[in-house]
Amino acid sequence: MEFVVYIGCALLLALVLILSVGRRRPQGTRLLADGPLHTEAADAEIEAVDIDQMIEALGERRRLAGRPEIGDELARQALRDSADPG
Repeated sequence: MEFVVYIGCALLLALVLILSVGRRRPQGTRLLADGPLHTEAADAEIEAVDIDQMIEALGERRRLAGRPEIGDELARQALRDSADPG
């Protein structure tokens, strides 16, 4: 029974220590950037890179499957649509 009390006290002490350390903040903290971290230009660039990576990954999967790349297929479809006005 005493063992259970010792374990309970140890867990309670550990919990108190963890909570007290978590509440303390280092003094003198400051932000590295005073302005916003994301700008519209940065977001647009990230989006463009993401789109390029997705298209490249799709092209890789299509090549592995033996199908034409997405750009080639879209070009053929555009030619087919422009030749067929109806």
